[in-house]
Amino acid sequence: MNSLASLADALDRVARKAGKGIGWVILPLIFVIMFDVITRKIDTTRLFFSEFTVNYGYSISTILQDLQWHFHAMLLMLTFGFGYLANAHVRVDIFREMLSKRRQAWMELICLIVLAVPFLAFMIVYGWDLMALSWHQGEGSDSMTGIDYRYVIKAFVPLGFLVAMFAVIATLLRLWNFLFGNEEASDYARTKLEIFTDHAELMKAKEAAERALRENGDGA
Repeated sequence: MNSLASLADALDRVARKAGKGIGWVILPLIFVIMFDVITRKIDTTRLFFSEFTVNYGYSISTILQDLQWHFHAMLLMLTFGFGYLANAHVRVDIFREMLSKRRQAWMELICLIVLAVPFLAFMIVYGWDLMALSWHQGEGSDSMTGIDYRYVIKAFVPLGFLVAMFAVIATLLRLWNFLFGNEEASDYARTKLEIFTDHAELMKAKEAAERALRENGDGA
């Protein structure tokens, strides 16, 4: 395994671990949503938290609602890279599906260099500026009784795009090995790349669609 493959594997591990690790946030997110909804529907807890807000100046319901979108933001930003590596995002390029693996690799390589890398670099730089501005302004919640330190959640913007950049660079290195490396490097890269169309599954889907059309036609 050459140095490009080793670097790609290292970047891949970072992106996957970030995505899998942040996935556990779904558990407190579910709890927060359930707790907020249930307590607002029960008179006893609703009145208790209202009195708490009056006495201490903090709204539990507002804090929980802020936490919900904070958790959503964390999940979204840190799973971009993992989603791309696993080819879990939506692809709408129907013509690409019919191409050979080498042509698919060339298309992916060009699009990543021309579109993905500049976009991610832009978002990392300006995402950092967004977080820094929030820090210097002491930005808090839009609500006076919400969560302060808004810069904490905004830090996940550049961090998430950085993780996505790791995933893109790992894919670029593997594509380079697949297209230009020796036989061993090319074979190894092909086993790691998940961007290729599964033509067997594509044919099954096509046959199923044609069978459904025939059955619908016969039924009509």
